[in-house]
Amino acid sequence: MLLISIGKKFVLASTVFLCLSLLGNSVAIARTDNIDGELVSLEIPPGQPVPTVKLMVYKDAVQGYNLEAKVTNFRFAPERVNSAPRAGEGHATLSLNGRTITRLYGSWYYLANLPTGNNQLTVTLNANNFEPLSNNGQVIADTVNVTVAAGSN
Repeated sequence: MLLISIGKKFVLASTVFLCLSLLGNSVAIARTDNIDGELVSLEIPPGQPVPTVKLMVYKDAVQGYNLEAKVTNFRFAPERVNSAPRAGEGHATLSLNGRTITRLYGSWYYLANLPTGNNQLTVTLNANNFEPLSNNGQVIADTVNVTVAAGSN
C-alpha cells in the first residue's frame, strides 16, 4: 500500500515536471530563431519608410522618471498585439540594465524609481508578433544611460 502511494506521488511529480519543462521549451522556441537563442528580427523591406525611436528620460518633479519614446514611421497598435506583423506598427519593449521590464503601447511611461548607480534604459520597436524591427541588420532601438545618486530617486 505504501509503495503504491509513493509511486502515485512520483508519477504526479514527474508529470508536473515534464509539463513545466515542455511549457518552458515551447516559450523559448517561439521567441528564438536558432539553437543559440538569438531573437528573430523583422527587417524593414527596401522602399518602406524606416521607423525610428528616440528615448527621452525626464526626472519627475515629485518622484521617479517620465519616459518618452518619440517614434517616426511607426504606430503603436495594442489592438493587434499577438497578430501578424503589419508595416510600421506594433509596440515597444522597455528594458532596464538588459532586463525587459514592460511593453509600451504608447509614447509615455512613468517609472517610479531606478536603482542607485549607472542604469541603462533601452527601448526597442517590435512588430505585432513581438519580433524586434531591424534596418540593415540593426535592431531599431535607442538607449539612454541614467546615473542615480544615493537617495535621489
